[in-house]
Amino acid sequence: MTHLYVDATTLIALGTVGELEQLPAVRTPLFVLPAIQAEVTTQPAAANLESFLQSESVSTEPPVTVDDERAMEVLGETTVNGDVRLIGAVLAHTAAGDSVAVVSDDRRVRTVADGLGATVTGTIGVLVRAVEAGLSTEDARRIVRAIDTNGLHMTAQLRAKAMELLDEAGSQ
Repeated sequence: MTHLYVDATTLIALGTVGELEQLPAVRTPLFVLPAIQAEVTTQPAAANLESFLQSESVSTEPPVTVDDERAMEVLGETTVNGDVRLIGAVLAHTAAGDSVAVVSDDRRVRTVADGLGATVTGTIGVLVRAVEAGLSTEDARRIVRAIDTNGLHMTAQLRAKAMELLDEAGSQ
């Protein structure tokens, strides 16, 4: 079983457009750590996250002891924040031999998590899996356009790649 940790970047992107319900399409235990929740402060993302955490089977406590000390060393941080907690969870799971995955659009978090052996995806990856689980390609494309329009701008190249991945997932 893979333990999936969702970062603030994806929570903000999907929460801003009211699409957090796409996350369970990944079909694995979801974890949103309190330090990550605290980073989601903009509305409507924060309110949508609060509702999502109450209505979905999402855990806020990891089944491992998070290795904050080592995570701070790895990240070069001096205080515990969401990134430290997330990477600390990855470190603890990999040390225990567990399968762990991270959903984040933050390049540093993705690079470090990948380097530590976690499976890494982002918001677009969540939408691809949602299409594979039954979300229509057109609805997924609408969500990408909404994310792009609501202040989380994508480059033209990234937007085109996202649409291509969604179309591929919808044709399978």
